[in-house]
Amino acid sequence: MGKRRRVAERRKTTPAVVGGVIAVVVGGAGVGVYALYGGGAAADDRPHTTAADGPEKKTGPLSAAEVQTTSERFLAAWQQGRPTEAAAATSDATAATGLLTGYAKDAHLKDVTLTAGTAAGDKVPFSVKATVSYKGLTKPLAYESALTVVRGAADGEPVVDWHAAVVHPELKDGDTLVTGESGTPPVKALDRNGAEMTTATYPSLGPVLDGLREKYGATAGGSAGVELRVIRGKESKKADLSDKTLVELSQGTPGTVRTTLSPSLQAAAEKEVSKTERASVVVMRPSTGEILAVANSNRGFNTAFLGSLAPGSTMKIITSSLLFEKDLASANKSHPCPKTFTYGGWKFHNDKDFEIKGGTFKASFARSCNTAFISQAKKLKDADLTQQAQQVFGLAMDNWAIGVPSFDGAVPVQTAAPMGASLIGQGGVRMNPLNMASVASTVKAGVFHQPYLVSPDADHRKLATASRTMSASTLSQLREVMQYTAAYGTAAQAMAGLGPDYGAKTGSAEVDNQKKANGWFTAYRGDLAGAGVVQAGGHGGDTAGPIVAALLKAGS
Repeated sequence: MGKRRRVAERRKTTPAVVGGVIAVVVGGAGVGVYALYGGGAAADDRPHTTAADGPEKKTGPLSAAEVQTTSERFLAAWQQGRPTEAAAATSDATAATGLLTGYAKDAHLKDVTLTAGTAAGDKVPFSVKATVSYKGLTKPLAYESALTVVRGAADGEPVVDWHAAVVHPELKDGDTLVTGESGTPPVKALDRNGAEMTTATYPSLGPVLDGLREKYGATAGGSAGVELRVIRGKESKKADLSDKTLVELSQGTPGTVRTTLSPSLQAAAEKEVSKTERASVVVMRPSTGEILAVANSNRGFNTAFLGSLAPGSTMKIITSSLLFEKDLASANKSHPCPKTFTYGGWKFHNDKDFEIKGGTFKASFARSCNTAFISQAKKLKDADLTQQAQQVFGLAMDNWAIGVPSFDGAVPVQTAAPMGASLIGQGGVRMNPLNMASVASTVKAGVFHQPYLVSPDADHRKLATASRTMSASTLSQLREVMQYTAAYGTAAQAMAGLGPDYGAKTGSAEVDNQKKANGWFTAYRGDLAGAGVVQAGGHGGDTAGPIVAALLKAGS
């Protein structure tokens, strides 16, 4: 029969030679890959067609055999250093070829062993062991990954659903793996007292430390080492993700960067978020803007600085300042709080359709009455809330420079019902705990101080400023309604025992396809301000509230 050549093309007709099955097993990897030849059921489970019939697209759920055969074909080709063949078994051969080729060429990974685990439906977990080898330096690399088998869009044949994360879970699409002398020297991050901060002590600081290195590595006085790194692509950079070190083959000499973080508050923040899934928190000093603590349950993404989430009723702090300035509300004057209010064709509700008859605006704020705010929408211009957020609270101008990547909020100009929704922190409004801690800080200090993690004196950068401040009357009323909320409103339970120099606001933000709302809480006490969110947590006073309150107490 002669030598059989393995080809990437798919057979369109039944082979002329009928014979048995030839099985090729990749040794050492724990992965079997089977090249099937011959006729009958053992040949190829693709349907055979004639030229007149044309190809028939496969549909329906994948069989276990299809999942196994496809994953084995992909993993075996990758392990054996045949990136083009492995890529042909994926849904995006071009992208897969580039990354898989770079796995050996750019990342300098050799002796690759891939071991498949037990498939769960269409998903196949697998472990990776390899050696990073560069100019006489070597180190082992081991990690877990997974792939998913899907039907190809063109013909329905099973293929590996291609994403860069298949190659390594730290990769986003467009990222690459590179081993070499790192372009950025390492940095040693110090707390405000001069002690080193590491992820061993503060586990959620990983993204922050990566950001510090990216920003200050070249200027902090260190020298580069040799590393295997994730180099971020265009889309990752848009999301403010920093390059990430996976393996250090030789140490560089780190430079030092002093931060404003408080070791005691950072430790307390780490402890608090570890108690709850999907929690994030920030604590800062209102009088200066110094960030004292930042922590996230998710250690891989800094939601506290980079999150873009609807802030719910915590946004009512900014909206209230606007209503006070325009004489549309007064803390101790009567203000409507009906069960529902229709604006722009949308019917807005209060929690469980409660109402307050004959109550003051302060009572509506403390109980977080949505309709008290929506009822004033028709008296506002579309741009009013946006301007208030930008001009008074320093938000949503994309000009914060805190020392690491951050998102400074979004308050787009909207009209009709979406504008009304923005007044209560829904619609297009997006914030994170850093932004909302800054809002509470502005109320406490009476003026916006841009938050910062590294002193501007370190690199002579310019901090953002607000173009105006609140009037004395507006500021006084805002502090009054926040203090009342902390003492008697929805924040009272969390803030118990922390008064009298305090103020707070709770929030719950509804998210599409999420059963529970995101719970928000922002507050100040003395010269501390904090904010937190627990995603899918429910009411902010019950979820994020205890986290923030505990830190305000710990920092006193």
